Amino acid sequence: MMCDGQTEAFGRIFNIQRYSLNDGEGIRTVVFFKGCPLRCPWCANPESRSLHQVHVRRLSKCLHCDVCQEDVVECPSGAYEQVGQDMTLAEVLTEIAKDDLFYQTSGGGVTLSGGEVLSQAPFAIVLLEALKARGYRTAIETSGHGNAQQLLQIGALCDEVLFDFKIMDAARAKTVIGSNVERILENFQSLMAQSKTTGTKVIPRLPLIPGYTLDIVNVDKVLNFLCPFALDQIHLLPFHQFGASKYELLGMAYQLKDVDVPTHAEVNAIRAHVEAQGYTVTIGG
Repeated sequence: MMCDGQTEAFGRIFNIQRYSLNDGEGIRTVVFFKGCPLRCPWCANPESRSLHQVHVRRLSKCLHCDVCQEDVVECPSGAYEQVGQDMTLAEVLTEIAKDDLFYQTSGGGVTLSGGEVLSQAPFAIVLLEALKARGYRTAIETSGHGNAQQLLQIGALCDEVLFDFKIMDAARAKTVIGSNVERILENFQSLMAQSKTTGTKVIPRLPLIPGYTLDIVNVDKVLNFLCPFALDQIHLLPFHQFGASKYELLGMAYQLKDVDVPTHAEVNAIRAHVEAQGYTVTIGG
């Protein structure tokens, strides 16, 4: 992305989260990129879907001024917020550097997430190059839905790639979330082939979503696909309702508001099934 009238690239970032323990090894700083081509009904970050900046008003902070200026700078309580900030490479690196001590002591690093990192691949590549030059351990979280060459460029700059497998039935995936399963699987194959020379650790992740992916049939489709790659780890990501309040804030309909989170028994059944195939399973991650 290029800012109007400027030559310096920037990324549109909607959050930089510190002290994360579930987005790669050690303590991580997670940089959340705005923009995603998919429309997963269970998305916990609906503010990430559109690449465009939006404004929201948090009623819990609102002072109910007689005349609302609807201005982020002028709002006296911070209730009126802009979701999505255009940040230069230098600005992002400055924020990341504030946590250097935690990376050094925990073996952690920086994870690029979203949204979908591939939606802003050019900036992701520049940022990862800068991070590697400074000695940071790097990772991305991705659906694999994007340009294959850009994914390989990004993957080569990562110590870890956390790769999500969602709905495996091609027709249903296209209808429900707008993904091209064939393209995603081809991208994963290319990433795995490249990892033999780059040493990048690729970890498959399976979101467990009731009514969509929380069933043995879908899990087995993932396992059958992964079998030739001789991987030893899989992360299971049980559905949660942590992002539910964001939909109302954004004026978006949330289709899964009445869906119960998976029980321990349901998650453990999937876990035991995957472990029986020889994988080490992490819940979350």
